[in-house]
Amino acid sequence: MELLLIRHGITNWNQEHRFQGQIDIPLNELGHQQAARTAEHLRTLARSAPITAVYTSDLQRAWHTAAPIAEALGLELRVDDRLRERHYGVFEGRTLAELEATGHAEDYRRWRNREPDFALPEGGESLRNFFARSREALEAITAHHRLGERIVAVTHGGVLDCVYRIAGEMDMSAMRQHPLHNAALNRIAWDGWRFSLIEWGSIEHLQHN
Repeated sequence: MELLLIRHGITNWNQEHRFQGQIDIPLNELGHQQAARTAEHLRTLARSAPITAVYTSDLQRAWHTAAPIAEALGLELRVDDRLRERHYGVFEGRTLAELEATGHAEDYRRWRNREPDFALPEGGESLRNFFARSREALEAITAHHRLGERIVAVTHGGVLDCVYRIAGEMDMSAMRQHPLHNAALNRIAWDGWRFSLIEWGSIEHLQHN
């Protein structure tokens, strides 16, 4: 089974380097353009190997990226809230500079150091719990489909970071070196026993005129 995983298109908060988390921020104009280009690219891919399902996070920046894809493929859009971004607690809606100005520099340091059991203030998820939720989402999708199928899921940067680590057998606490581009195509495989990486961070479809 092949899973085609896509981060939502870009938002104003992405461009401002502002933590979004589970705040329901919309795509901006460029984000909608990225969604349209991704949909057309997947329509082309599906001609050689059919895509049988499209899943999305319930947050609108993911949903509005996934909807054009589902429409282009003639498929129903399946919403799964386990594909939501991590809850960043007090970080949500703030930039790093704002966190430092409001006395959260130590919280940021602990988050940046990827402490597995550090729960972000004001209701945030620990990395360990978030990682488990992301794995559960992957396993739930594969459980609903047969080997040989090709599935699309539109999600968020944090979830994709977890997916990369799961498929690449990388520890949740290791420092990230892999890209998490908006609207990039990330491909992993499921053989019935384990996940593995096929391709990561492809943005060629966004660069065509």
